[in-house]
Amino acid sequence: MDVKQVMTEIGQKAKAAAAKLAYASSEAKQEALEKAADALIARKDDIIAANGKDLEFGRDKGLTDALMDRLMLDSDRIDAMAEGLRAVAAQADPVGRVLAEWDRPNGLHIKRVATPLGVIGVIYESRPNVTADAGALCLKAGNAAILRGGSESFHSAGLIHECLVTGLEAAGLPRDAVQLVPTRDRAAVGEMLTMTQFIDVIVPRGGKGLVGRVQADARVPVFAHLEGICHIYVDAAADVEKTCAVVVNAKTRRTGICGSAECLLVDRGFFETHGAPFIEDLLKAGVDVRGDAGLQAVDGVNAAGPDDFGKEFLDMVIAAKLVDGVEGAIAHIAQYGSNHTDCIMTQDDAVADVFFQKVDSAIVMRNASTQFADGGEFGMGAEIGIATGKMHARGPVGADQLTSFKYIVEGDGATRP
Repeated sequence: MDVKQVMTEIGQKAKAAAAKLAYASSEAKQEALEKAADALIARKDDIIAANGKDLEFGRDKGLTDALMDRLMLDSDRIDAMAEGLRAVAAQADPVGRVLAEWDRPNGLHIKRVATPLGVIGVIYESRPNVTADAGALCLKAGNAAILRGGSESFHSAGLIHECLVTGLEAAGLPRDAVQLVPTRDRAAVGEMLTMTQFIDVIVPRGGKGLVGRVQADARVPVFAHLEGICHIYVDAAADVEKTCAVVVNAKTRRTGICGSAECLLVDRGFFETHGAPFIEDLLKAGVDVRGDAGLQAVDGVNAAGPDDFGKEFLDMVIAAKLVDGVEGAIAHIAQYGSNHTDCIMTQDDAVADVFFQKVDSAIVMRNASTQFADGGEFGMGAEIGIATGKMHARGPVGADQLTSFKYIVEGDGATRP
Protein backbone atom coordinates (compact mmCIF):
# COMPACT_ATOMS: atom_id res chain seq x y z
CA MET A 1 0.00 0.00 0.00
CA ASP A 2 1.24 3.48 -0.91
CA VAL A 3 0.27 5.11 2.40
CA LYS A 4 0.85 8.66 1.22
CA GLN A 5 -1.35 8.20 -1.83
CA VAL A 6 -4.09 6.47 0.19
CA MET A 7 -4.11 9.25 2.79
CA THR A 8 -4.20 11.94 0.10
CA GLU A 9 -7.24 10.28 -1.47
CA ILE A 10 -8.93 10.00 1.94
CA GLY A 11 -8.22 13.68 2.58
CA GLN A 12 -9.66 14.74 -0.77
CA LYS A 13 -12.82 12.71 -0.19
CA ALA A 14 -13.21 14.09 3.32
CA LYS A 15 -12.88 17.67 2.11
CA ALA A 16 -15.56 17.12 -0.52
CA ALA A 17 -17.85 15.41 1.99
CA ALA A 18 -17.37 18.21 4.53
CA ALA A 19 -18.56 20.78 1.98
CA LYS A 20 -21.85 18.88 1.66
CA LEU A 21 -22.25 18.18 5.37
CA ALA A 22 -21.92 21.86 6.21
CA TYR A 23 -25.47 22.44 4.97
CA ALA A 24 -26.94 18.96 5.56
CA SER A 25 -30.34 19.04 7.23
CA SER A 26 -30.78 18.20 10.89
CA GLU A 27 -33.23 15.48 9.86
CA ALA A 28 -30.71 13.78 7.57
CA LYS A 29 -27.99 13.75 10.23
CA GLN A 30 -30.43 12.40 12.80
CA GLU A 31 -31.59 9.65 10.45
CA ALA A 32 -28.00 8.66 9.63
CA LEU A 33 -27.18 8.17 13.30
CA GLU A 34 -30.37 6.29 14.09
CA LYS A 35 -29.84 3.94 11.13
CA ALA A 36 -26.23 3.42 12.20
CA ALA A 37 -27.46 2.46 15.67
CA ASP A 38 -29.87 -0.03 14.11
CA ALA A 39 -26.99 -1.49 12.08
CA LEU A 40 -24.85 -1.92 15.21
CA ILE A 41 -27.59 -3.98 16.85
CA ALA A 42 -28.27 -5.98 13.69
CA ARG A 43 -24.57 -6.83 13.26
CA LYS A 44 -23.84 -7.44 16.93
CA ASP A 45 -22.68 -11.04 16.39
CA ASP A 46 -20.35 -9.99 13.57
CA ILE A 47 -18.85 -7.22 15.70
CA ILE A 48 -18.26 -9.57 18.64
CA ALA A 49 -16.59 -12.08 16.30
CA ALA A 50 -14.34 -9.35 14.88
CA ASN A 51 -13.57 -8.21 18.41
CA GLY A 52 -12.46 -11.75 19.21
CA LYS A 53 -9.71 -11.39 16.61
CA ASP A 54 -8.67 -8.10 18.19
CA LEU A 55 -8.58 -9.63 21.66
CA GLU A 56 -6.34 -12.42 20.37
CA PHE A 57 -4.06 -9.81 18.79
CA GLY A 58 -4.00 -7.89 22.08
CA ARG A 59 -3.11 -10.98 24.10
CA ASP A 60 -0.28 -11.81 21.70
CA LYS A 61 0.93 -8.23 22.02
CA GLY A 62 0.97 -8.53 25.82
CA LEU A 63 -1.60 -5.84 26.61
CA THR A 64 -2.33 -5.24 30.29
CA ASP A 65 -5.64 -6.33 31.80
CA ALA A 66 -6.77 -2.69 31.83
CA LEU A 67 -6.06 -2.27 28.11
CA MET A 68 -7.71 -5.60 27.34
CA ASP A 69 -10.80 -4.34 29.17
CA ARG A 70 -10.78 -1.19 27.02
CA LEU A 71 -10.55 -3.35 23.91
CA MET A 72 -13.26 -5.85 24.78
CA LEU A 73 -16.77 -5.58 23.32
CA ASP A 74 -19.74 -7.62 24.47
CA SER A 75 -23.49 -7.39 23.92
CA ASP A 76 -23.98 -4.78 26.65
CA ARG A 77 -21.19 -2.54 25.37
CA ILE A 78 -22.52 -2.68 21.82
CA ASP A 79 -25.98 -1.81 23.15
CA ALA A 80 -24.38 1.14 24.95
CA MET A 81 -22.70 2.25 21.71
CA ALA A 82 -26.00 2.17 19.88
CA GLU A 83 -27.66 4.05 22.74
CA GLY A 84 -24.93 6.68 22.50
CA LEU A 85 -25.60 7.14 18.77
CA ARG A 86 -29.31 7.57 19.45
CA ALA A 87 -28.59 10.07 22.21
CA VAL A 88 -26.42 12.16 19.89
CA ALA A 89 -29.06 11.89 17.16
CA ALA A 90 -31.73 13.25 19.52
CA GLN A 91 -29.75 16.33 20.51
CA ALA A 92 -30.41 19.73 19.02
CA ASP A 93 -28.35 20.45 15.92
CA PRO A 94 -25.35 22.55 17.01
CA VAL A 95 -24.87 23.99 13.52
CA GLY A 96 -26.64 27.28 12.92
CA ARG A 97 -27.05 28.13 16.62
CA VAL A 98 -27.09 31.89 17.20
CA LEU A 99 -24.37 32.36 19.80
CA ALA A 100 -24.81 36.10 20.12
CA GLU A 101 -26.83 38.82 18.40
CA TRP A 102 -26.77 42.60 18.62
CA ASP A 103 -27.52 45.87 16.81
CA ARG A 104 -25.01 48.66 16.21
CA PRO A 105 -25.62 52.44 16.00
CA ASN A 106 -24.20 52.28 12.46
CA GLY A 107 -27.29 50.38 11.33
CA LEU A 108 -25.75 46.90 11.28
CA HIS A 109 -27.42 43.85 12.77
CA ILE A 110 -24.76 41.28 13.70
CA LYS A 111 -25.09 37.61 14.61
CA ARG A 112 -22.41 35.13 15.63
CA VAL A 113 -23.52 31.73 14.32
CA ALA A 114 -22.10 28.23 14.94
CA THR A 115 -20.54 26.52 11.92
CA PRO A 116 -18.74 23.19 11.39
CA LEU A 117 -14.97 23.01 11.81
CA GLY A 118 -14.60 21.10 8.53
CA VAL A 119 -12.55 17.89 8.58
CA ILE A 120 -11.57 16.34 11.89
CA GLY A 121 -8.87 13.72 12.21
CA VAL A 122 -9.18 11.42 15.22
CA ILE A 123 -6.27 9.20 16.28
CA TYR A 124 -7.06 6.74 19.06
CA GLU A 125 -5.84 3.57 20.73
CA SER A 126 -7.46 0.33 21.85
CA ARG A 127 -11.05 1.39 22.49
CA PRO A 128 -13.13 0.42 19.41
CA ASN A 129 -16.20 2.27 20.71
CA VAL A 130 -14.39 5.56 19.96
CA THR A 131 -15.09 4.77 16.29
CA ALA A 132 -18.82 5.17 16.91
CA ASP A 133 -18.53 8.08 19.35
CA ALA A 134 -16.15 10.13 17.22
CA GLY A 135 -17.95 9.43 13.96
CA ALA A 136 -21.32 10.36 15.48
CA LEU A 137 -20.18 13.60 17.09
CA CYS A 138 -18.31 14.80 14.02
CA LEU A 139 -21.33 14.08 11.83
CA LYS A 140 -23.76 15.78 14.23
CA ALA A 141 -21.64 18.93 14.09
CA GLY A 142 -21.51 18.83 10.29
CA ASN A 143 -17.88 17.72 10.07
CA ALA A 144 -16.29 15.00 8.00
CA ALA A 145 -14.16 12.59 10.04
CA ILE A 146 -10.98 10.68 9.29
CA LEU A 147 -10.59 8.00 11.96
CA ARG A 148 -7.34 6.18 12.65
CA GLY A 149 -7.96 3.51 15.27
CA GLY A 150 -5.33 1.55 17.14
CA SER A 151 -3.80 -1.55 15.65
CA GLU A 152 -5.39 -3.58 18.46
CA SER A 153 -8.95 -2.62 17.51
CA PHE A 154 -8.48 -2.94 13.74
CA HIS A 155 -11.18 -5.53 13.08
CA SER A 156 -13.77 -4.21 15.55
CA ALA A 157 -13.35 -0.63 14.34
CA GLY A 158 -13.80 -1.80 10.74
CA LEU A 159 -17.19 -3.38 11.48
CA ILE A 160 -18.36 -0.38 13.51
CA HIS A 161 -17.32 1.92 10.68
CA GLU A 162 -19.35 -0.16 8.23
CA CYS A 163 -22.42 0.46 10.42
CA LEU A 164 -21.80 4.22 10.32
CA VAL A 165 -21.54 4.09 6.53
CA THR A 166 -24.82 2.14 6.40
CA GLY A 167 -26.47 5.00 8.26
CA LEU A 168 -24.96 7.67 6.02
CA GLU A 169 -26.14 5.94 2.86
CA ALA A 170 -29.63 5.37 4.27
CA ALA A 171 -29.93 9.10 4.95
CA GLY A 172 -28.60 10.15 1.56
CA LEU A 173 -25.41 11.65 2.99
CA PRO A 174 -21.95 11.09 1.46
CA ARG A 175 -20.40 7.80 2.60
CA ASP A 176 -17.04 9.58 2.75
CA ALA A 177 -18.33 11.74 5.61
CA VAL A 178 -16.79 9.19 8.00
CA GLN A 179 -13.71 7.33 6.78
CA LEU A 180 -11.55 4.80 8.59
CA VAL A 181 -7.86 4.59 7.73
CA PRO A 182 -7.56 1.08 6.24
CA THR A 183 -4.09 0.17 7.53
CA ARG A 184 -2.21 -0.51 10.76
CA ASP A 185 0.87 1.16 9.26
CA ARG A 186 2.02 3.95 11.59
CA ALA A 187 3.06 5.99 8.57
CA ALA A 188 -0.63 6.86 8.21
CA VAL A 189 -0.48 8.78 11.48
CA GLY A 190 2.51 10.74 10.24
CA GLU A 191 0.63 11.66 7.10
CA MET A 192 -2.44 12.81 9.03
CA LEU A 193 -0.36 15.11 11.21
CA THR A 194 0.84 17.08 8.18
CA MET A 195 -2.32 17.12 6.02
CA THR A 196 -2.98 20.82 6.55
CA GLN A 197 -4.64 21.10 3.13
CA PHE A 198 -7.34 18.61 4.17
CA ILE A 199 -7.62 18.35 7.97
CA ASP A 200 -8.73 21.27 10.15
CA VAL A 201 -8.05 19.77 13.58
CA ILE A 202 -6.56 16.58 15.05
CA VAL A 203 -7.92 14.92 18.19
CA PRO A 204 -5.56 12.36 19.76
CA ARG A 205 -7.14 9.96 22.24
CA GLY A 206 -4.75 7.58 23.92
CA GLY A 207 -1.71 7.29 26.13
CA LYS A 208 1.00 9.80 26.87
CA GLY A 209 3.21 8.44 24.09
CA LEU A 210 0.59 8.93 21.39
CA VAL A 211 -0.46 12.38 22.55
CA GLY A 212 3.15 13.49 22.94
CA ARG A 213 3.98 12.42 19.41
CA VAL A 214 0.93 14.19 18.00
CA GLN A 215 1.71 17.41 19.85
CA ALA A 216 5.36 17.30 18.79
CA ASP A 217 4.85 16.45 15.11
CA ALA A 218 1.46 17.90 14.15
CA ARG A 219 1.26 20.83 11.75
CA VAL A 220 -2.52 20.66 12.10
CA PRO A 221 -4.13 22.25 15.22
CA VAL A 222 -4.60 19.74 18.07
CA PHE A 223 -7.23 19.25 20.78
CA ALA A 224 -5.00 17.64 23.43
CA HIS A 225 -6.28 14.74 25.50
CA LEU A 226 -3.54 14.02 28.02
CA GLU A 227 -3.28 11.50 30.84
CA GLY A 228 -6.04 11.16 33.40
CA ILE A 229 -4.04 11.59 36.60
CA CYS A 230 -7.17 12.16 38.67
CA HIS A 231 -6.98 13.08 42.36
CA ILE A 232 -9.46 12.83 45.22
CA TYR A 233 -8.79 15.06 48.21
CA VAL A 234 -10.48 14.03 51.48
CA ASP A 235 -10.96 17.23 53.47
CA ALA A 236 -11.24 17.58 57.26
CA ALA A 237 -14.97 18.20 56.77
CA ALA A 238 -15.58 15.15 54.58
CA ASP A 239 -18.53 12.85 55.26
CA VAL A 240 -17.00 9.45 56.04
CA GLU A 241 -19.77 7.32 54.53
CA LYS A 242 -19.95 9.33 51.30
CA THR A 243 -16.17 9.35 51.02
CA CYS A 244 -15.87 5.58 51.33
CA ALA A 245 -18.43 5.05 48.56
CA VAL A 246 -16.94 7.65 46.21
CA VAL A 247 -13.30 6.64 46.65
CA VAL A 248 -13.94 2.95 46.00
CA ASN A 249 -16.11 3.68 42.98
CA ALA A 250 -13.63 6.21 41.56
CA LYS A 251 -10.81 3.67 41.69
CA THR A 252 -12.41 0.29 41.06
CA ARG A 253 -15.47 0.72 38.82
CA ARG A 254 -13.28 0.64 35.70
CA THR A 255 -9.58 1.09 36.29
CA GLY A 256 -8.67 1.39 32.61
CA ILE A 257 -10.50 4.64 31.83
CA CYS A 258 -9.05 8.13 32.04
CA GLY A 259 -11.50 9.13 34.79
CA SER A 260 -10.23 6.49 37.20
CA ALA A 261 -8.77 7.98 40.40
CA GLU A 262 -5.00 7.56 40.54
CA CYS A 263 -4.09 9.49 43.70
CA LEU A 264 -5.78 9.91 47.08
CA LEU A 265 -4.91 12.93 49.20
CA VAL A 266 -6.03 12.85 52.84
CA ASP A 267 -6.18 15.80 55.21
CA ARG A 268 -3.89 15.11 58.17
CA GLY A 269 -6.51 16.24 60.68
CA PHE A 270 -9.15 13.97 59.15
CA PHE A 271 -6.78 11.02 59.37
CA GLU A 272 -5.96 11.72 63.02
CA THR A 273 -9.68 11.90 63.88
CA HIS A 274 -11.27 9.26 61.66
CA GLY A 275 -8.42 7.11 60.41
CA ALA A 276 -8.82 6.00 56.80
CA PRO A 277 -11.78 3.62 56.42
CA PHE A 278 -11.86 4.31 52.67
CA ILE A 279 -8.30 3.00 52.38
CA GLU A 280 -9.34 -0.13 54.25
CA ASP A 281 -12.22 -0.50 51.78
CA LEU A 282 -9.81 -0.14 48.86
CA LEU A 283 -7.56 -2.82 50.32
CA LYS A 284 -10.55 -5.14 50.78
CA ALA A 285 -11.43 -4.57 47.10
CA GLY A 286 -7.95 -5.73 46.10
CA VAL A 287 -6.38 -2.35 45.38
CA ASP A 288 -2.63 -1.93 45.84
CA VAL A 289 -2.51 1.24 47.96
CA ARG A 290 0.92 2.89 47.87
CA GLY A 291 1.14 5.45 50.64
CA ASP A 292 3.57 7.90 52.16
CA ALA A 293 5.10 7.30 55.59
CA GLY A 294 2.04 8.59 57.46
CA LEU A 295 -0.46 6.36 55.64
CA GLN A 296 1.73 3.29 55.95
CA ALA A 297 0.39 3.16 59.52
CA VAL A 298 -2.70 1.57 57.92
CA ASP A 299 -2.12 -2.17 57.83
CA GLY A 300 -1.73 -3.37 54.24
CA VAL A 301 -0.57 -0.07 52.72
CA ASN A 302 2.68 -0.41 50.75
CA ALA A 303 5.38 2.23 50.56
CA ALA A 304 4.96 4.67 47.69
CA GLY A 305 7.91 4.89 45.34
CA PRO A 306 9.30 8.15 43.93
CA ASP A 307 7.43 7.66 40.64
CA ASP A 308 4.04 6.69 42.07
CA PHE A 309 2.79 10.27 42.39
CA GLY A 310 1.92 11.75 39.02
CA LYS A 311 1.46 8.31 37.45
CA GLU A 312 -1.53 7.03 35.49
CA PHE A 313 -1.73 3.42 36.68
CA LEU A 314 -4.87 2.36 34.77
CA ASP A 315 -4.88 -0.62 37.11
CA MET A 316 -5.89 -1.66 40.65
CA VAL A 317 -3.23 0.63 42.09
CA ILE A 318 -3.56 4.04 43.77
CA ALA A 319 -1.04 6.40 45.33
CA ALA A 320 -1.97 8.02 48.66
CA LYS A 321 -0.55 10.84 50.75
CA LEU A 322 -1.32 12.94 53.82
CA VAL A 323 -1.55 16.70 53.18
CA ASP A 324 -1.99 19.77 55.32
CA GLY A 325 -5.45 21.02 54.41
CA VAL A 326 -6.90 22.13 51.10
CA GLU A 327 -3.87 24.28 50.24
CA GLY A 328 -1.62 21.25 50.60
CA ALA A 329 -3.89 19.28 48.29
CA ILE A 330 -3.99 22.08 45.74
CA ALA A 331 -0.19 22.34 45.75
CA HIS A 332 0.17 18.59 45.21
CA ILE A 333 -2.32 18.60 42.32
CA ALA A 334 -0.56 21.56 40.71
CA GLN A 335 2.72 19.62 40.80
CA TYR A 336 1.54 16.16 39.81
CA GLY A 337 -1.85 16.55 38.07
CA SER A 338 -2.63 16.41 34.36
CA ASN A 339 -5.42 19.04 34.31
CA HIS A 340 -7.99 16.32 33.66
CA THR A 341 -10.31 15.70 36.65
CA ASP A 342 -9.85 16.35 40.36
CA CYS A 343 -12.33 15.97 43.22
CA ILE A 344 -12.77 17.24 46.77
CA MET A 345 -14.76 15.39 49.42
CA THR A 346 -16.07 17.97 51.89
CA GLN A 347 -19.22 19.29 53.52
CA ASP A 348 -17.61 22.73 53.95
CA ASP A 349 -18.80 25.13 51.23
CA ALA A 350 -16.00 27.62 51.84
CA VAL A 351 -13.29 24.97 51.46
CA ALA A 352 -14.98 23.64 48.32
CA ASP A 353 -15.00 27.16 46.85
CA VAL A 354 -11.24 27.47 47.42
CA PHE A 355 -10.69 24.12 45.70
CA PHE A 356 -12.90 25.10 42.75
CA GLN A 357 -11.12 28.43 42.32
CA LYS A 358 -7.54 27.22 42.60
CA VAL A 359 -7.50 23.78 40.95
CA ASP A 360 -6.83 24.43 37.27
CA SER A 361 -8.27 21.26 35.76
CA ALA A 362 -10.76 20.77 32.95
CA ILE A 363 -13.19 19.11 35.39
CA VAL A 364 -13.31 19.90 39.11
CA MET A 365 -15.75 17.90 41.26
CA ARG A 366 -17.14 17.85 44.77
CA ASN A 367 -18.50 14.76 46.50
CA ALA A 368 -18.76 12.78 43.25
CA SER A 369 -16.78 9.94 41.69
CA THR A 370 -14.21 10.92 39.08
CA GLN A 371 -15.67 8.13 36.93
CA PHE A 372 -18.36 10.66 35.97
CA ALA A 373 -15.73 12.46 33.82
CA ASP A 374 -17.44 11.37 30.64
CA GLY A 375 -19.36 13.12 27.88
CA GLY A 376 -22.25 10.68 28.13
CA GLU A 377 -22.62 11.36 31.85
CA PHE A 378 -22.50 15.10 31.12
CA GLY A 379 -25.51 14.74 28.82
CA MET A 380 -23.53 15.00 25.58
CA GLY A 381 -24.54 11.53 24.37
CA ALA A 382 -20.89 10.67 23.79
CA GLU A 383 -17.53 12.36 23.70
CA ILE A 384 -14.62 12.51 21.31
CA GLY A 385 -12.27 12.87 24.28
CA ILE A 386 -11.52 14.94 27.37
CA ALA A 387 -9.58 18.01 26.25
CA THR A 388 -7.06 19.08 28.88
CA GLY A 389 -5.77 22.14 27.03
CA LYS A 390 -7.31 25.60 27.22
CA MET A 391 -7.83 26.57 23.58
CA HIS A 392 -11.26 26.24 21.95
CA ALA A 393 -12.47 23.08 23.72
CA ARG A 394 -11.91 21.92 27.29
CA GLY A 395 -13.27 18.95 29.23
CA PRO A 396 -15.61 16.48 27.49
CA VAL A 397 -15.67 17.31 23.78
CA GLY A 398 -19.17 16.81 22.40
CA ALA A 399 -20.89 18.01 19.25
CA ASP A 400 -21.16 21.62 20.44
CA GLN A 401 -17.40 21.79 20.96
CA LEU A 402 -16.78 20.55 17.41
CA THR A 403 -18.06 23.77 15.89
CA SER A 404 -16.54 27.16 15.12
CA PHE A 405 -18.51 30.27 14.19
CA LYS A 406 -18.92 33.00 11.64
CA TYR A 407 -20.46 36.46 11.74
CA ILE A 408 -23.64 37.24 9.80
CA VAL A 409 -23.90 40.99 9.22
CA GLU A 410 -27.03 42.65 7.78
CA GLY A 411 -27.57 46.26 6.82
CA ASP A 412 -30.07 48.32 4.87
CA GLY A 413 -27.86 50.11 2.40
CA ALA A 414 -25.39 50.96 5.19
CA THR A 415 -22.26 52.86 4.18
CA ARG A 416 -19.30 53.77 6.40
CA PRO A 417 -18.46 57.46 6.59
